[in-house]
Amino acid sequence: MSQTHCNTKQHTATHCNTLQRTATYCNTLQFTTTHRNTLQDTATHCNTLQHTATHCNTLQHNATHCNTLQFTTTHCNTLQHTATYYNTLQHTEQHHLCMTRVTNTLQHTATHCNTLQHTVTHRTTLSMDDSCRKHERVTTHE
Repeated sequence: MSQTHCNTKQHTATHCNTLQRTATYCNTLQFTTTHRNTLQDTATHCNTLQHTATHCNTLQHNATHCNTLQFTTTHCNTLQHTATYYNTLQHTEQHHLCMTRVTNTLQHTATHCNTLQHTVTHRTTLSMDDSCRKHERVTTHE
């Protein structure tokens, strides 16, 4: 075997080793790229999940706010209804007091009229008695 032939085989072996190292390096790069793409996909997925969680938290906060507003509205409606009820009662009570005063006034007036009627009747009776007595005296004295 000649020296040249050996050098060629050695050169070829070196070249094969270089190609093998390059292939290993390429495989590592391909694996790293795949891993990086997977990490990037995972990061994108995590960002989407985080955005969705933020959206859900906002919706939950809004729902809580709406429930609070609904409770407050119901409470205000109840208070308004109660206030209207008490105003009606107060108006009815004032009306009742007014009617009681009118009734008392009418009753007092009726009592006064009865007294006047009784007085008139009594005077008429007295007057008639006087008239009769005068008439009796006149008749008796004739």
